[in-house]
Amino acid sequence: MTSMAWLEPLAAAIALDGEAVLVVVAATQGSAPREPGTAMVIANAAVHGTIGGGHLEFEALRIGRDALATTSTQGAWIVRFPLAARLGQCCGGVATLAFVKLDRRARPWLDGALSCARTGAAFAVVTAIANATQEHGALLVTPDDTRGTLGTPATDSAAIALARTRLAGTAQGAALVRFAEDDATTLLVQVERPDPFDVLVFGNGHVGRALVEVLGVVPARVRWIDSRAADFPRAVPRNVEVIVADEPDDELGRAPAGAYAVIATHSHALDLTLIEAALARNDLRYVGLIGSRSKRTQFERRLAARGHAAEALARIHCPIGAQGAPIKGKHPGSIAIAIAAELIIVREAATRSSGLRVAAQ
Repeated sequence: MTSMAWLEPLAAAIALDGEAVLVVVAATQGSAPREPGTAMVIANAAVHGTIGGGHLEFEALRIGRDALATTSTQGAWIVRFPLAARLGQCCGGVATLAFVKLDRRARPWLDGALSCARTGAAFAVVTAIANATQEHGALLVTPDDTRGTLGTPATDSAAIALARTRLAGTAQGAALVRFAEDDATTLLVQVERPDPFDVLVFGNGHVGRALVEVLGVVPARVRWIDSRAADFPRAVPRNVEVIVADEPDDELGRAPAGAYAVIATHSHALDLTLIEAALARNDLRYVGLIGSRSKRTQFERRLAARGHAAEALARIHCPIGAQGAPIKGKHPGSIAIAIAAELIIVREAATRSSGLRVAAQ
């Protein structure tokens, strides 16, 4: 589950059932299905997110459901899985999972974390690892606030200092840290940072329809924009917002910094208008235009005549998809997959250069 995406399912499960188990990839060695910080929520009747599938996830689900079936209260513990020796998985690495059984007493720090997520603020959650039957504590830490407790002022003070040091740097995801003053205590430190993946898709034709379906299974916030209201389908993926706009280029002016724009409308004239609006922004992470190399040549000639510099034109991804090596197939689904792959490649490159790690869903 993506960074911060575990919060709402966890809050909903606790509100509905009074308890849930949060499973976090706390550490890895060698090859592992998912990276530290990946989280999965196990509720009484549902599972949200994935830690990579396979036998590892099967065992995690078994352990989590066993914990929910017991009468023990809150607890946190870790289990180390040698993937080849214990689970027969060909990854061959080691995954250490943290299991945190939570009940309604988690609401103070969980509500604080939800507030941070909604406002795009970074935060850390520090959990004291004990075992599956002992009481434990959790602490939400932001640069200027805390909620919850690990049990003692000394432990809280040390945990807050540790979390704020990590928040001040570029740390992201989860880590296990031995508490220096008490060798028996290990802290699970989860650092969550906003890394929005905002995608604007212009055009609700065949490629646009296929693309939003593909983007429906990745951690993106999609705004699907067209003036033709009747051409939108009745149902869209949950992460897609339909925008009926008479002036679609206005949406580019309102797009958040770092957004990704995919232009695939029914009109070359509208495509040109949208490209000009996109080039007027220098903070979009991606500008893609559907079309052939000849279309790109024509657009570059027109845009250059309107005063756009060569370095601005170089920002346009056209032909679109697969990082400049477009597939030959013309099927809308094939094109959509290639576009989505290019968006993810660009996003991962950008987050690596900024020092942040992307946690895939």
